[in-house]
Amino acid sequence: MNSKVALITGASRGLGKVLAHRFWESNYSLYLIARSYEELQKVRSSLPPRPSQNCDIYGCDLGISESIERLRSEIYNNLSRLNVLINNAGTHGPIGQSWINNTSDWQKTIQVNLFAPVALCQIAVPLMEQTGGGVIINLSGGGATGPRPNFSAYATAKAALVRFSETLAEETRGISIRVNCIAPGAMKTALLAEILEKGTQLSGEREFDLASKVLVEGGASMDRVADLALFLASEDSKGITGKLISAVWDRWEDWPLYLDELSKTDVYTLRRIVGRDRGMTWGDK
Repeated sequence: MNSKVALITGASRGLGKVLAHRFWESNYSLYLIARSYEELQKVRSSLPPRPSQNCDIYGCDLGISESIERLRSEIYNNLSRLNVLINNAGTHGPIGQSWINNTSDWQKTIQVNLFAPVALCQIAVPLMEQTGGGVIINLSGGGATGPRPNFSAYATAKAALVRFSETLAEETRGISIRVNCIAPGAMKTALLAEILEKGTQLSGEREFDLASKVLVEGGASMDRVADLALFLASEDSKGITGKLISAVWDRWEDWPLYLDELSKTDVYTLRRIVGRDRGMTWGDK
């Protein structure tokens, strides 16, 4: 196997399935992970044959910490190298006001959306380092950059994942590993169906109305997200690391023209806003 290798979680449906197809079309061998092994088999069968590429699949519930330890052994036993890691798997978790959320459901949301990606990054970095570097892409989501009422577990996990990604990007600068987050936008996925299923009483009117609109109009393009992921995996994005990038609203295709500016500023990151940032002089020393 001479092709590059991309590991993608949540690869059995939705965005993960699109990412699998797009990276396969771009000559990557794949290591696909999802809860349902049967659904992964369907994804693998849908990929057109390519003699120089392999597609390995592994059924794993990322909400169970013991499963991740087994996954760690599986990856190290089967992969001699890893070029790209995409942490795409996610769950909304409990929907509704924070104080009515079930604590164990809240904890499982943090496990899937934060602890599992962190564990996979810990697995990936040594593999990438031994082969000269690599790319890590973590999927952000609604609530990462601002409050998201009724989705406290999801928002908390995604905000933490963005900050972890920024931190890991700094830690891996010297070993040629780039780490970025993608904000995909509101897409027509299974997560959307959860919002509609819960109704306005739990999801809130704003979330329900947005989900209804996406259901009718289609929402953000999954292919646009895949375009950004492939850009970040390519040499075109060399020098871009530690950023939170919107697939929908950012002109990321032009960023290679401004690498010097990007490297010297905190734009496209999570930061505290102080008075002087808004032209106010009364609150800062």
